[in-house]
Amino acid sequence: MTTIGLVSDTHLPRFGRALPRALEAGLRAAGVARILHLGDMTDPIAIDLFEAIAPFDAVAGNNDPEPIWQRYGRSKIVTVEDVRIGMVHGDAGRARTAHDNAVAAFADRPVDVILYGHSHRPLVDRRGPLLVANPGSPTDKRMMPEFSYGLLAVDGNRAEIALHFYGSREV
Repeated sequence: MTTIGLVSDTHLPRFGRALPRALEAGLRAAGVARILHLGDMTDPIAIDLFEAIAPFDAVAGNNDPEPIWQRYGRSKIVTVEDVRIGMVHGDAGRARTAHDNAVAAFADRPVDVILYGHSHRPLVDRRGPLLVANPGSPTDKRMMPEFSYGLLAVDGNRAEIALHFYGSREV
């Protein structure tokens, strides 16, 4: 089994120059093999912070500068074990919600899991065999009661996502 850390919308350094203690401790305790960021890092500082924990990959969001767009792209598909994972921020598209934009982004590309950000609203949804999730934000909870991140567990061709919540972004 492989465990992947899921984060989005960190908006660093606006919300600090270090990761929240609860996020870093949670990712380390889970022994994540990799971290996937779903856009809106806003500064490359986030890359080094996450790479200090585990190998890192990302997609760019609407608040990311050009160098992040060029390095990571706006959407991609990664494979973990036998699971194809579509990654997108969720801001681009004609749908009314980031969730629907994310699903539409992979309408013509077969994936097992779709991960997105943008709304800062943590959610795990099943659409038939398709698993769709937003880990929320570990630094900018907006209207949500708590900060959040996700853990994706992959075992062969099976995938499950657990959301994790905490109340303080203290470092």
